[in-house]
Amino acid sequence: MTAADMLNISGAGRKLGLTSSMASARLSKLELQVGADLFHRSTRKISLSIEGAEFLPYAREIIAQEDAAFAALGAGNAHASGTLRLAASSTFAQRFVAPILPEFLELYPSVNIELKLSDTQVSIIEGGFDLALRNYVAQDSSLIGRKLADDTRILCASPCYLEKYGTPREPQDLKNHQLLVFMNSTPRKLISKKHSATFSFPAINTKPRVICDDGASMRIAAEAGIGICMSSMWNIHTELKTGALVRILPDYQIDDQAAIWLVYPKSNVLSAKVRVFIDYLIEKIGTPPFWEK
Repeated sequence: MTAADMLNISGAGRKLGLTSSMASARLSKLELQVGADLFHRSTRKISLSIEGAEFLPYAREIIAQEDAAFAALGAGNAHASGTLRLAASSTFAQRFVAPILPEFLELYPSVNIELKLSDTQVSIIEGGFDLALRNYVAQDSSLIGRKLADDTRILCASPCYLEKYGTPREPQDLKNHQLLVFMNSTPRKLISKKHSATFSFPAINTKPRVICDDGASMRIAAEAGIGICMSSMWNIHTELKTGALVRILPDYQIDDQAAIWLVYPKSNVLSAKVRVFIDYLIEKIGTPPFWEK
């Protein structure tokens, strides 16, 4: 696994306290066991073979299970160490993960962090990730989900946009406005305790003015006055407080029961590095999360 991360067999050997010849011998023995070359080797560089790329997630899981076993024997006091591979929305990570990393890394000097940040979701198992932040509950039986917070979403726009185009009073008015919509998203139902009729955002057959696959860019575009968007409270709570963005149609709620989940591969015991990061993130986010207060 270390050789795959570094793409350097000798370097991986040194990191593990092995000579180059010992590292090569152990790798050759493993390749004999699996019956395939895990790396393509040349005089200048190495790269993962197709078989190596397929084998890597399972190797990571074996290491994770070993960490979990030692954590269990340590009765919950195992030393947190190793590289934590985390997949998360780039927008959420920019606001809530990156700012807390300095303190976390100071508390756990033996833990390193590898971040895969994208608003396009990746496979946790195939990617070999220890933990992922998702806005849906895990459906895969090989994964476990722990709820971090509700993901309340609202419709909003900038004051300058509303001054120019007017403020919608009813959902029907949205058809006359410029809309910013997240790429590949399905229409969300709008409901109200004051009205029996239901609507959706965006409405069927509505053509958005801007389609985007990044939450931070959508927030910035809305703040710049491009149009109306649906966004999570955690993404825009600061802008709502400063007045840079304004909630519209406040009588209507987005009826999708969205939430933010911490998702990780199923295991009898969490490895120490994953456990301490989950606990730390939950502590920093708070219950309820600070953006809802």
